[in-house]
Amino acid sequence: MSQDNSVRVPVRVPLGRWVRESAAGLISLSLVIGAGAGVGAVVFRWLITSFTHLFSGQADYSAAGRVAHPWFSALGPWFLLFAPVVAGLVYGPLVYRFAPEARGHGVPEVMYAVAERGGRIPAQVSAVKALASALTIGAGGSVGREGPIVQIGSALGSTLGRLTRLPEPRLRVLVACGAAGGIAATFNAPLAGPFFAMELILRDFAAESFGAVVLASVTASVVGRAVLGNVPFLDLPPFTMRNPVEYLLFVALGLLVGACGVLFTRVLYLIEDLCDRVWRGPEWLQPAAGGLVLGGVLLVLPQMYGVGYPVLQNAVEGKYALAFLLVLLVGKMVATSLTIGIGGSGGVFAPSLFIGAMAGTAFGIIVHAWLPELTAQPGVYGLIGMGAAFAGSARAPITAVIVLFELTGQYTVILPMLTAIVIATAISRVLSRDTIYTLKLRRRGVDLERSPAERQLAGTTVAAVTEPLPEPLPSGLALDEAAHALAVSGHGILPVIDTEGTYQGCVTARAVAEAVAEGQEGTAGDLAELPPLLTRDMKLADALTVLTSASGTGLPVLSAEHRLDGWITHQSVLGVVR
Repeated sequence: MSQDNSVRVPVRVPLGRWVRESAAGLISLSLVIGAGAGVGAVVFRWLITSFTHLFSGQADYSAAGRVAHPWFSALGPWFLLFAPVVAGLVYGPLVYRFAPEARGHGVPEVMYAVAERGGRIPAQVSAVKALASALTIGAGGSVGREGPIVQIGSALGSTLGRLTRLPEPRLRVLVACGAAGGIAATFNAPLAGPFFAMELILRDFAAESFGAVVLASVTASVVGRAVLGNVPFLDLPPFTMRNPVEYLLFVALGLLVGACGVLFTRVLYLIEDLCDRVWRGPEWLQPAAGGLVLGGVLLVLPQMYGVGYPVLQNAVEGKYALAFLLVLLVGKMVATSLTIGIGGSGGVFAPSLFIGAMAGTAFGIIVHAWLPELTAQPGVYGLIGMGAAFAGSARAPITAVIVLFELTGQYTVILPMLTAIVIATAISRVLSRDTIYTLKLRRRGVDLERSPAERQLAGTTVAAVTEPLPEPLPSGLALDEAAHALAVSGHGILPVIDTEGTYQGCVTARAVAEAVAEGQEGTAGDLAELPPLLTRDMKLADALTVLTSASGTGLPVLSAEHRLDGWITHQSVLGVVR
């Protein structure tokens, strides 16, 4: 027997290919992105704190009351009129010039990048979003931090993925890694980060992507905790339930607060449309001009200044009366919608929690006064209302449950929380087709419920794929001649016209063949049938449904005057989605 004494040299895989194709490469990139998102979250929170001190002289003006700025004491609380204006003069031109994507609440833009652009987000979005959002919140904008940090982390992930030339599927995963890392670090919520990214950004729970997203979230949390500490985001007293009968009340709470979440979505886009209709000046100046109106709201209701977590905590702890809770609920809807509508940059997650806390605590006060022996303290309902409102507006029940548990550390109310959140999600689906995030995209013509191919078809009309019309058959043509014409046409179906050229319908090769086989005598016009109408301005997705049910390989396209104007086939439609 011969012996093989040759030395086997291990095959070396190029570093770039290893990063792009191997599971270990994806894990390595997710760790880097997690660390970057963690640092980004720390810097972003520092920016918000710094700008809040600069514009208000307080660590959090929402909890300070209507006090004067220490630098401008002569103005008293009237400085609130000017703080949003000054900030708008800075971030308005910044966003307009360098990153228009940074305007608004951020999450829809990331969802759009993942669904339609293969995960590509311009690199400058991270810096512009951080500055614009910090200026908006620091100067009194009544928005949250989660939208900006999601966009900041996602832009970091997209930039690193494009630098390493990742294919689109992996690039999308890195975008989700950045989003998860940002949420995890800024809220000290390593579980909520991955579920937010998977449920809202990727809309998929594939094993490989989930593992990478979790690793990014854990890494970001480690970085965040090293700098910001490891404490629950909201410091609330322990809450307990008193009686199983309360579950019926939690069902009612889910219905009520879930509907409030949907109402918040409607108010947000209504005020945003109103701001766009009223403003006729340059886009970069709109935040400053609208800031004067926002300042007026803050002057009347200073609790709307910034994110407002201290106010939320006071409400859940029972420090506000019923009427004032309702004022805060309405005020937050208006203030947040106005901040977004004038071109401000910030998220809607925190406002959703705020609205839920106000509505839930108000509900708790009412039922506790009605059934004092059977019901828990109103703060329990406020806590659960926070998750229900987010579920009603964003329709992300898994994220709502986990994020509330991590933000508050309250495990004792997990069962009623699950009940209310599921009910809120259900009522949201009944009341609205879209969520607070997807409605912005649908208004742009993007439907995330459809597959990428379906979305592409939805944005195309029949006119884009219309082919030349095959030779029509005269209605008086004998059946044997019609059979020959159909055989050589290659379509299996042809239009039929009368002597004046008026469209009479279509005749199929199958119908003619059956008639000839049975010895029938007649003309092509006798077998003509009218298929569903296709016009040039019809959406291609609707035309495809008609084509699928047709007998042949194509159908005629008609003009507005119902005259033959072209031909559409399955092949021409497939050419669009390749």
